[in-house]
Amino acid sequence: MFGRILIVVALGVFLWAAFAHSSDASGPERRYVVQPHDTLWSIASRGYSDPRKGVWEIQGRNQLEGTVLVPGQVLVLP
Repeated sequence: MFGRILIVVALGVFLWAAFAHSSDASGPERRYVVQPHDTLWSIASRGYSDPRKGVWEIQGRNQLEGTVLVPGQVLVLP
């Protein structure tokens, strides 16, 4: 009896490991075209609960040295 339970558990673990998906919320990259009067803060406040973290992530993902944006510039949003 114990052997059967062990086999069922092992099979369950194997199937779970084989078919489990990552839960890191990764998906396709989102792109944003900068509009006149946009700021990093205004863009980050639309998609992040804490705009400060959003500004930091947008700057890092797009390798921005500062906070100056140009209308028409395409940003990749993390």
